[in-house]
Amino acid sequence: MMRTLYPASNTLDALSDDLIALKIARHTPCSLCIDCPGLHPPSDIQILRDDLPPENSLTDLVQYGSDEEDNGITYLRHCGCGHDPQQHGANEAELGKEEYTRRANIALRIDQHLEVLSKLLDFAYSDAEVSALRDGIRLAISLASPLTEPAASPAPSSPRQKPLSRGSSPTDEDLQPLAKRPRLSEEDDEDEDQPLAITARMNLPSSSRPENGARSHPSRYAGKGTSTMSTAKTAPLSISPPSGDILAEMNGEFSVQSTSEVAVKVEEQMDEGQLDRLATGVTVDTAIASSSSLYPGMKPEKPSAIELRRGVIQIIPVENDGHPRSHVILTNLKTLFRKQLPVMPREYIARLVFDSNSKCLAICKRGYKVVGGICYRPFPHRGFAEIVFFATASISQEKGYGGLLMDHFKAHIRRTYPDMMHFLTYADNFAVGYFKKQGFSKEITLDRSVWAGYIKDYEGGTIMQCTMLRRVDYTVTREIIAQQREAVLAKIRQMSRCHEVYPGLPQFQDGAGEGVVDYRDVPGLSESGWTPEMSTSSGKPVTKNTELSIMNRLLSEMQNHASSWPFREPVKLSDAVDYYDVIEQPMDLRTMGEKLEAGKYASLDEFTDDAQLIFDNCRFYNIEDSMWCKHANRLEKAFKESLARLRDV
Repeated sequence: MMRTLYPASNTLDALSDDLIALKIARHTPCSLCIDCPGLHPPSDIQILRDDLPPENSLTDLVQYGSDEEDNGITYLRHCGCGHDPQQHGANEAELGKEEYTRRANIALRIDQHLEVLSKLLDFAYSDAEVSALRDGIRLAISLASPLTEPAASPAPSSPRQKPLSRGSSPTDEDLQPLAKRPRLSEEDDEDEDQPLAITARMNLPSSSRPENGARSHPSRYAGKGTSTMSTAKTAPLSISPPSGDILAEMNGEFSVQSTSEVAVKVEEQMDEGQLDRLATGVTVDTAIASSSSLYPGMKPEKPSAIELRRGVIQIIPVENDGHPRSHVILTNLKTLFRKQLPVMPREYIARLVFDSNSKCLAICKRGYKVVGGICYRPFPHRGFAEIVFFATASISQEKGYGGLLMDHFKAHIRRTYPDMMHFLTYADNFAVGYFKKQGFSKEITLDRSVWAGYIKDYEGGTIMQCTMLRRVDYTVTREIIAQQREAVLAKIRQMSRCHEVYPGLPQFQDGAGEGVVDYRDVPGLSESGWTPEMSTSSGKPVTKNTELSIMNRLLSEMQNHASSWPFREPVKLSDAVDYYDVIEQPMDLRTMGEKLEAGKYASLDEFTDDAQLIFDNCRFYNIEDSMWCKHANRLEKAFKESLARLRDV
């Protein structure tokens, strides 16, 4: 039986154009066939993941490093129906870059869901979530027809034209004035940041709303038997543009006659700074005084803090105490962790979240909708707590929910467990940066005898520690830092004139002619300590900090590269018994990271020498055309391209 590969990576940047097209085509019906729901392998083809070594590489040491299993294996190129990915909705030239990227992101999300279920290679599998996301990919298929074309009933025999649900109507995406964007996941928040025009139209009486294609929005929390629930109907494939009274009403040309007066929100006057923020798409609030008026050095208040103060969100401690309210919040927390941590098995997440020894802190929005949460296991008798899961909804991460939750978590621990001052957690490579910002460090100062055996080791994770300060109130760190900064600046102003601002030179004012400026005529230049000798040096010096930044960037890019998986860890003797007899100087990415963290690289050249050692060792031990050498060549090429780019910056 012939074998082909399917990309296991779900990161857009790590996939080539052909592999992105393959993922889109898998979840998109064929445009030339009636009964092909998506690209699938022929019956005589076996599909393999591209991130796993050949099956016999761990058992048959004679074949280790050979290319016998990999030779001739390519990626899936054609569907069982005989057509290629371009006929399955993966033609970027026809779709345009924006639509093509939208489909790619949804296809990657479907594959992430299948990966969690261990169904990535099962092309026949489908469930409610997969079907809903695939409907989202097909949103724009029927948009090519004019809007004035009358809606035709789709043929039930065609999978590609099956009746779409209200949430996946193709016209919902296109006719934004008539309907909101369809929800592709439960993380979307339909109720926040609505433009005033849409908010006012949603508040209109039902008799004055457009009937053709308009969707009703019943209360999200209405019960099944209440009158606010409307019967689900299939949205039409085409909607005529608004006209007449409806168009005039949407344009605000006349008010709606109704027995109940429509509430109209009056906008307050905005200053120039708020107008600039609004023009760039950032929501503004004219009712809140600028935070900079409190302390000159304070940064603008984050949306998460504003929502907490207004009561839009609340931070609730919860545990499995048998109360129905706790069960609702814990269930929503479990769902959030499952979606934001797709690698973790869902059974494992559920077991820890509902464990009676676990405690949780949840950010609940407008009721019990969980948009962020943390699950931890306290060990008061040992003086530390283990953070098991920490996640915020992806749509809300830019609002500062993560930092807000961590600050309140520290304050909650201080109140609940006064003698518990340490946190431990295993962070993956993508979360290390976040935890560093929250006061965590890779240096574990807590004695190993205190925590060993109490927390679970996670393969591929980095253990990190945070130690709290007793005198710090972590809920007001923003104000504390602003006060400290202002105190430092006040002291600097007493000892320096760096805060003085001089007027511009008249030689460069509008309408003034060009002329030579003597440096002695530049106000404040001599007072700053500048001398003409300082301008004689040319070129950009390469400092140690610059090289350290380049090394960290290169290591991160190599670790995240699709071909780096054979080199991330040291070679195991169980995989190659004679490896350390043949290779005198073994090297891998984890060892390079440990050396970089310990400051053992005195220069960038030493770092590149170790990287080159990885590639040379692989080519020396393995056959030239083997799968391992191919991965080494790809990673080496990407490494050298990144090195050249970063050196030129």
